Amino acid sequence: MQNEWDVHQTLAAIALHADRLATFVDQIQPDKWVAAGAPQAYVAQAKTCRNEVRGVAAASRELSRNPEKLTGALELLFRIRTLESMLGSLGEGLRKYQNPPMADLLNAAVAENLANRDRLQQYILELATEKEQEFRVADQEAQRCRQSISRQPSHESAQPAKPEKN
Repeated sequence: MQNEWDVHQTLAAIALHADRLATFVDQIQPDKWVAAGAPQAYVAQAKTCRNEVRGVAAASRELSRNPEKLTGALELLFRIRTLESMLGSLGEGLRKYQNPPMADLLNAAVAENLANRDRLQQYILELATEKEQEFRVADQEAQRCRQSISRQPSHESAQPAKPEKN
């Protein structure tokens, strides 16, 4: 399993990358594309990308405070993958309606984070495996305790029988 320092470094790099992407995404102007015949959906998509890129940065910083939180790690990975997909689509619009070299820069900027995303994904797999092992050990211990308790004589059978009154 990755050590805590490496996990914090990866999460910090993801947050920093998202901050840089946010300034880049802010330069994309799909509202001007509509006048050139672009679908209106690009405007909503750009807004979603702006929100999502800031969400990735915030989620990464939050996870860094408690990196053992599997649900937080999964949420971050899903957000990153969703953002990559949306930015790919937005990049196509950027290439067609605004600035092809800027679209290349966007694709390159997204690709910069692939190694961090892969490290996060590997960490999640390791964390999930560790949690499963912990659960298995806890379950085995609980079963052992239940068996031990069920073998003990009950209080009723341990007490002498009361004599009957005539």
